[in-house]
Amino acid sequence: MAKELFLLAEKIKTIREQLGMTQAELARKLGLTRSSINGWEMGLSVPSTQYIVELAKLFRVSTDYLLGMKQGAVLNIDDLSEKEVSVLLDVANCFRARHTNDE
Repeated sequence: MAKELFLLAEKIKTIREQLGMTQAELARKLGLTRSSINGWEMGLSVPSTQYIVELAKLFRVSTDYLLGMKQGAVLNIDDLSEKEVSVLLDVANCFRARHTNDE
């Protein structure tokens, strides 16, 4: 399997699990079968462009991130308050500072 397809398969599985979602739940949300999701996660098939866009919306990441074109994930903060955004920025900065200090 090509490296890019492996990365897509891994990202779908990882993000789904991080969201506490089963393959069956993800399949229901997308109007697919569980075996379709399993095929994506095993690298046996690849989601169509339509489903890559749907996955990105559902997972709240960019299509570039799912496809491995960007290293960092993108977090959609549109529905968060200013205080919630501020808290997230503080947490991210703490992690960045810790990683800088570890180097």
